[in-house]
Amino acid sequence: MDVVFLVGAFIVILAGAELFTNGVEWFGHKLELAEGAVGSVLAAIGTALPETMIPLVAILFSAGHAASDVGVGAILGAPFMLATLAMFVTGAAVLVVGRKRPTGEVMIVDPPVIAHDMRWFAVSYGLAVGVAFLPAELTWPRLGVAAVLVAIYGYYVLEHLRAEMAHGEADLAPLRMHRLDRRGPAHPAPPRLRIVTVQVVIALGLIVLGAYAFVGAVSNLAGSLGLSEVLLALVIAPIATELPEKFNSVIWVRQGKDTLAMGNITGAMVFQSAIPTVIALVFAPDRWAVTPDSLIAFGSAGIALLSSAAIFVPMARTGRLEGRRLLLGGLFYLVYLGLVIGRLAGVSI
Repeated sequence: MDVVFLVGAFIVILAGAELFTNGVEWFGHKLELAEGAVGSVLAAIGTALPETMIPLVAILFSAGHAASDVGVGAILGAPFMLATLAMFVTGAAVLVVGRKRPTGEVMIVDPPVIAHDMRWFAVSYGLAVGVAFLPAELTWPRLGVAAVLVAIYGYYVLEHLRAEMAHGEADLAPLRMHRLDRRGPAHPAPPRLRIVTVQVVIALGLIVLGAYAFVGAVSNLAGSLGLSEVLLALVIAPIATELPEKFNSVIWVRQGKDTLAMGNITGAMVFQSAIPTVIALVFAPDRWAVTPDSLIAFGSAGIALLSSAAIFVPMARTGRLEGRRLLLGGLFYLVYLGLVIGRLAGVSI
């Protein structure tokens, strides 16, 4: 039965991702936003919000250090999964459809936009993780960094929103729910903003519902198979919560919209490195600290930064991004998986 729920949740997430990618493109177009803003801000925030609720609930509405540790682990797990597994899945999608693409495995991205995202990710995540090395009882530096992170993300969003729109309606597929708008103009006329908004909201609802069901099914299946709770918390559950970004990016790669595909991931990385970490820094500052018990969790942050550097520093130098290079994220994920398994086996790290 768990397998049936797993497959059903997977289908719901896919349906939501398809509706969302189509709707958010039209939403950005109606607001006259650049493609980078649509991928790095609208799509990134929309698909990052569901997993952001996990640390929010764990830290604010659950009692005890154990709940706070779960929240901190979820906060650290999101950027790690995006920097490793999401990159790998996107790169694999590029290679699969490479023969049908005019540029092959070379991604048609706007390198300055992607580099802009990754610079802010490195700065914000570096600050957030750096302050964790201070003694746990020092609260004021953590509160100061939290304020800086909010300011950084606000400035980051403002920069994207100021960019000029570069694409018109010819690049957009018909809105999936266009025909449901009885009072609106018929296709190929642009849909009304209200029906675009309805589609985006429904899509996000499907994604949240599918992700919730998927995580529950994975948890039950892992329990029935006797898998460790630690392995579930650090490896398996984060995969499920990051599914929306992965599927959205695969859909956009298939459509040849690589800037949207990559911006959806890199923009979510900036969001996850700034906003959720503020929750921990403000409401659980004593748990946002590198200790022997949390070393394996904070180790994921170092691997996320290394994976990002290995993938995007060459892009910044050459001005091109190849799908094959994104596969490096999978190698870094395997390294971390080995560390987790080693810890579970009792190997000192």
